[in-house]
Amino acid sequence: MKEYVVIYEWTGKNYSAYAPDLPGCVACGDTLEETDALMKEAISLYIEALKEGRQPIPEPVTKAKLVSVAA
Repeated sequence: MKEYVVIYEWTGKNYSAYAPDLPGCVACGDTLEETDALMKEAISLYIEALKEGRQPIPEPVTKAKLVSVAA
């Protein structure tokens, strides 16, 4: 099992998400929960397609951390 960082963004109308280590693997939805579920499905399909094409599966290398600053 691999864990990939997923970035979620509010666009003003809905949420979008992408996995930096999986180029082109994206999803969007009306809620964060919907977007999360769609992104999990997108990652599964992405990896399945790579396997079917006998392509290497990218290693998860991106890290994310919240940083607190005075604003």
